[in-house]
Amino acid sequence: MNAYVFPGQGAQFSGMGLDLYENSAIAKELFEKANEILGFEITKIMFEGTAEELKQTKVTQPAIFLHSVILSKVLGEDFKPNMVAGHSLGEFSALVANGTLDFEDALRLVYKRALAMQKACELKPSTMAAVLGLEDEVVENVCAGIDGVVVAANYNCPGQLVISGEVDAIEKACEVMKEKGARRALVLPVGGAFHSPLMEPAREELAAAIEATTFNTPNCPVYQNVTTTAVTNPSEIKKNLIAQLTAPVKWTQSIKNMINDGATSFTEVGPGKVLSGLVKKVDRSMETISAAI
Repeated sequence: MNAYVFPGQGAQFSGMGLDLYENSAIAKELFEKANEILGFEITKIMFEGTAEELKQTKVTQPAIFLHSVILSKVLGEDFKPNMVAGHSLGEFSALVANGTLDFEDALRLVYKRALAMQKACELKPSTMAAVLGLEDEVVENVCAGIDGVVVAANYNCPGQLVISGEVDAIEKACEVMKEKGARRALVLPVGGAFHSPLMEPAREELAAAIEATTFNTPNCPVYQNVTTTAVTNPSEIKKNLIAQLTAPVKWTQSIKNMINDGATSFTEVGPGKVLSGLVKKVDRSMETISAAI
């Protein structure tokens, strides 16, 4: 069975999508439609922007979404997922890929999500840190023992977990992680504490927009970050997508469940090859394919 996975924030690069735009009439049409919907030329930033410009949440999220979704449309007949999943933001790309959301609605939601998250980041100094070489339970216990907000946010693969929270709490947690034997505990260059309780203002804002959007019955299951299991019920998909902003991304568990349910290959659609690497760390025997352009 073919599993398709879609990347999240951090996979962006200058020049992303330019080959698609220049070589595919479908891609060009969708990129132009995106400029129209967003009200600014995101294509200009994607094709020519600096790393700094691309790093702004309000640009990064729609840019990665567009690259992933447009690439999946360009693949045409070759694009045949039996199951899909997306890492954080990538869940929106996955929901277009399996027919739950249409392109325009999903882009509007992604942009609203990006702006709401940006706003939430500005309310309180917050950040994230990568912890390498510790068991999940050890990381969770350290977070629970720290004063202030700090939680496990991204379960990326065995031995690689990202924590999220207030700046002081994250720094203290990193010190304790190193004492506990972490190979690395490194604060990341991100704008805020994604997938933590500090995203509650963004969750409330996005919830209203998601509730007002039509979600169709998908043509194959999505393995959502929050539940990690196959979901096909549109109202359940909505509920999980709203919860995702303040809940952890359980990527390791999602990949394991996809494999248990019959996935034999994973195709990564979008910029970069990060997810292919994470899949291999979950199960070395899995075939991974990158459809990146």
